[in-house]
Amino acid sequence: MVQGVLEALVQMGVLQQDQIATLQEEAKKAGVLLQTYLLENEIITQQDLAKAYGIHLSIPYIDSITEKMTDATLLAKVQLHFLRQNLVIPVVQKEKLLLVAADPYNIQPIDELVLILGKHAQQAVAPASVIIEAINRFYPLEGTSSMMEELEEDTKLTEGELDIGQIEEHDVLAMASKTPVVKLVNHILFQAVKQEASDIHIEPYEKEVRVRYRVDGVMFLAVTPPKRIQSALVSRIKIMSNLDIAEKRNPQDGRIEIKVAGKEIDIRVSILPVVYGERVVMRLLDRSKTFAKLDSLGFSDRDFKVLTHAISQPNGIVFVTGPTGSGKTTTLYSILARINSPEVNLITVEDPVEYQISGINQVQVNEKIGLTFAAALRSILRQDPDVVMIGETRDVETAQIAVQASLTGHLVLSTLHTNSAPATITRLLDMGVEPFLISSTVTAILAQRLVRKLCDACKETYTPEADVLSTLGITQQEATQMTFYKAVGCSKCMGSGYSGRLPIFEIMVMSPSLAHLVIERKDAYVIQQQAVKDGMRTLLQDGVSKIKDGITTVEEVLSVAASQESVEE
Repeated sequence: MVQGVLEALVQMGVLQQDQIATLQEEAKKAGVLLQTYLLENEIITQQDLAKAYGIHLSIPYIDSITEKMTDATLLAKVQLHFLRQNLVIPVVQKEKLLLVAADPYNIQPIDELVLILGKHAQQAVAPASVIIEAINRFYPLEGTSSMMEELEEDTKLTEGELDIGQIEEHDVLAMASKTPVVKLVNHILFQAVKQEASDIHIEPYEKEVRVRYRVDGVMFLAVTPPKRIQSALVSRIKIMSNLDIAEKRNPQDGRIEIKVAGKEIDIRVSILPVVYGERVVMRLLDRSKTFAKLDSLGFSDRDFKVLTHAISQPNGIVFVTGPTGSGKTTTLYSILARINSPEVNLITVEDPVEYQISGINQVQVNEKIGLTFAAALRSILRQDPDVVMIGETRDVETAQIAVQASLTGHLVLSTLHTNSAPATITRLLDMGVEPFLISSTVTAILAQRLVRKLCDACKETYTPEADVLSTLGITQQEATQMTFYKAVGCSKCMGSGYSGRLPIFEIMVMSPSLAHLVIERKDAYVIQQQAVKDGMRTLLQDGVSKIKDGITTVEEVLSVAASQESVEE
């Protein structure tokens, strides 16, 4: 670390002069730079370091970057990868161009920015987290700022002049067809695909509209369009989804099929009336992506052996359970791909058909014409199937047909919304399925959750608190033999500390002892205790194994699996 920066930290009162020599010695022993040592041990913060750079170099310190400071035209000239890798961003403040960097001593990217932009600029400094947030928030929607200006000019309206509720339908349709609104919707969809978002949320509030993306299970704000174009924005999406733009009181569901950079994207659209307008949620499915092989999903040896045995049986039901967005359908497709062969007649009924697999007959549910899961299943069973996959067991009728299909010699695969494998039994009993039918037809139940994977470029080791280890069921002795990692955040993972997701599992097999408990209608607590005795590894235990492998964090596992373990306690 430059001496002048150390002096600035002392001047700020963050460090004491008499402790610098000791800190330098400790950093040397640890084999890291002094700056890294100070940050990792939380002796100084990123904000402290950035302020010290500003004082030493006499350059402006930027504590936050707002939308007014960003210029879409400038950002469009620089590659996103370059900004993230070098933690730099060009901004405009008081009509001056500032090149903001987390490390102003790293001159090369700053010089490159000057060449790219071709403008005279002043250097500035900001904490790495501020730059990462600005890049994530303002760069992804290239051209958004200019689109907003175009929308402002196009509507020729000022705040308070327009009552959204008073717009005539033909006016909304006209607005929805205008270039700025069309362009904005296209950009929202394009950038969602680019960011690999799973969902887009358009949320109306009293004075603003928010567009948020869900990436790796986490929501973040993408853009805030003008409130005055709210109706036009929603209407444009309705037009693309073939929905009724005049209907604003009832929920509507639709679908959009688009192609982005050669990728076929299927978008499921859900519109819900709320207090300040209509809320839109769009779920994106990239049809060009393939699902992973079953043996690469991360099953333990025991779980993989149990599951492959269950799906190799000629009859029985295998349930894959978990909340919405936990990867159930992807796991089912991996199972289907494993058992798919010319000797097997495999038929699915889905809503929607997410992946098209050669050699499998797939039926799309259409409730508008009466083609429900139950109706489709009745017809499917007359098609001489060996294996039937039901996208979701939604009601007692579907559950009973699945049971009957199993009893008549079919292997049935399906999903169910339950919190754990043992809770699936309780759910089926609540739906009205007789306990003796459950015990004789259900072969295995797989529960799963998704946790975020650590970014390999920036993850750091640390030691969790004793109470956290206790919650995980890890003893102090076991902890000494384990390496724990925490999420830090860098340019490669957009500051989140994570990159991608992976599943954690628990698989419960219908053993004779469990079948006896099911017939006696025992609750989930008793069933779980017996399942664990039979060898079931719980979600939390599987999560701990992923922590041991350095793949995910304690916080991620506890966020999805800790509540389930309370049943045991």
